[in-house]
Amino acid sequence: MTVALLITDTERLRHRFAETLAPALRARGLARWDAHASRLLDTLDALYGDRPDFASTVHRMVTWMAGCANDRADALRALDDARESDPDWFLAQDMIGYTAYVDRFGVDLRGVAQRVPYLQRLGIRYLHLLPFLHAREGDNDGGFAVRDYDAVEPSLGTDDDLDALTARLRDAGISLCADLVLNHTADDHHWALAALRGNPHYRAYYHLFQDSALPDAYERDLHQVFPQTAPGNFTYVPALGWVWTTFYGYQWDLNWSNPDVFVEMALTMLRLANRGIEAFRLDSTAYLWKRLGTDCMNQPEAHAILQALRAVSDIVAPGVLLKAEAIVPARELPPYFGSGESAGRECHLAYHSTLMAALWVALSEQRGDLLADVIANTPTLPNASGWLTYLRCHDDIGWNVLRDESQGDESHAPFDLARVACFYAGDTDDSFARGRSFQSAGGDHVHGTNGMASALAGIADAQARGDADALALAEQRLLLLYAIVFATAGLPALYMGDEIALGNDEAYVDDPQRAAEGRWLHRPAMDWTTADGLDAQHDTDTTAARIDRALRRMIAVRRATSDLRGDAPMRAFDFADPALLGIARGNDFVALFNLGAQPVATTLPAELAGTRWRDLLSDDQTAADFPIVLAPYALRWLRRE
Repeated sequence: MTVALLITDTERLRHRFAETLAPALRARGLARWDAHASRLLDTLDALYGDRPDFASTVHRMVTWMAGCANDRADALRALDDARESDPDWFLAQDMIGYTAYVDRFGVDLRGVAQRVPYLQRLGIRYLHLLPFLHAREGDNDGGFAVRDYDAVEPSLGTDDDLDALTARLRDAGISLCADLVLNHTADDHHWALAALRGNPHYRAYYHLFQDSALPDAYERDLHQVFPQTAPGNFTYVPALGWVWTTFYGYQWDLNWSNPDVFVEMALTMLRLANRGIEAFRLDSTAYLWKRLGTDCMNQPEAHAILQALRAVSDIVAPGVLLKAEAIVPARELPPYFGSGESAGRECHLAYHSTLMAALWVALSEQRGDLLADVIANTPTLPNASGWLTYLRCHDDIGWNVLRDESQGDESHAPFDLARVACFYAGDTDDSFARGRSFQSAGGDHVHGTNGMASALAGIADAQARGDADALALAEQRLLLLYAIVFATAGLPALYMGDEIALGNDEAYVDDPQRAAEGRWLHRPAMDWTTADGLDAQHDTDTTAARIDRALRRMIAVRRATSDLRGDAPMRAFDFADPALLGIARGNDFVALFNLGAQPVATTLPAELAGTRWRDLLSDDQTAADFPIVLAPYALRWLRRE
């Protein structure tokens, strides 16, 4: 610890925290302070301890933290207590996620609240609503350019609507996840507007440069997130000079080397947690710290910032989950859960984007061996930590996380990412997909693919051609991929509408506000006519009904199977036929998958043979007879008797 924060200071900080807490909260609050404050203070000291204003800044922050603890509602304090006693609560087998935009799912927050019974019937216990805070006027990156972190987007409702929604979800046993955009604000955020007016305090909240010399030097090592629609990482603003803008020109990167930025964002998190938000998707975590001569991603200080945010949460709102949005290869993700003495003390969850992208490659290449290799190389995580597993989300499928895997090794043959991208854009002779390339410049410059899961699996193509046999295969492909998501370790999440095979929104190009953003292809409005009809008529024989019934069955089986806990051991086993994939979970669960378009006969590895296995997804859970013949894209979930 530097001289900026001496032992006497830490004692004063503890006293400041205690005296600010309401008397009834002091015992519990001080217990949490004593358990976690040293992590917070040591980390902040390492980041900011050489600044002359550091000690006074921390004293102010601690006072505000205690005020947030006082403001926390009794129902949320009860959740805090329960989750401290059960720190891996979010990895229970009945934790099923669902991701949606407020306006696409329910028009507004009140509409989402009215759909809570639908989510309950589906078996959802974790709801990620994409950005619903007050966004920038005009272009706003789907809400990720935040104008005001403390107010709801007016088109989506009011602050009272948010409070009512979080209460209703909490009563239903559903945890609400919201996006906390850490890397940047909108250019019309009040900090940015103050900077434009010349306020030196708020100018220090951003990365500003009077000329292009330093931006040019940084640029030599930086990647481009949107190389086609927003090339470069800096934007010239006449009143300020060059502003660091990693994503779009209207999203100004925050300067996290300024401790005031940390304090502001930490308290923003606590205020939102006090509104009943139980999880935060920490947006763009990889980009938080800038260092000349590097790609400014995944820097050690970025992890220190997340560890400090976790400590703030552990002290004031320990029932809250932190989820890292770092779309990097899985092998690079363990630091986002903490390492060394901080293991398990950073984020609770992180996206397994390697598995997500590999699912789509495996389908196009008809190869289960690739998935087996990804599973075998999925890093082991600290206790009370887990993966967020998913098939689709609001973003594109980013292929670059598989660059190393595409080279092949002793366990799997190489594959061509450019061919895969063309396949899902419908540009190969054997393609069944109706997606579109995203930010790709052809050749080796492969970036991503847009499209709803049903369209990428071939449902839209088969329906357009009126080919019943092709449609049956396409439906099976979609179910196969979700069966893998639900069978792997982590917290699995459905993307809105996948449960009814909702298709692409081709009409987005006719909307001037959305036409330039290709990801709106897979952000359609929910088809409530179809969904409500299925709830009323379970025996409907349509694609939507068949997908709905099958996914609900998978969810029900997962919820009833302890070996499918998010933290239960997982391993994949090898087959001679590369189209096959086998996954074992816990002691008594095995899943078999055929990623190929031809039937394959298979049996279990010798160490799993010799006992009876029951087919959990069959209507009567019949005993499984080996060898099993798996039809094209078929799957089996088996439990040892």
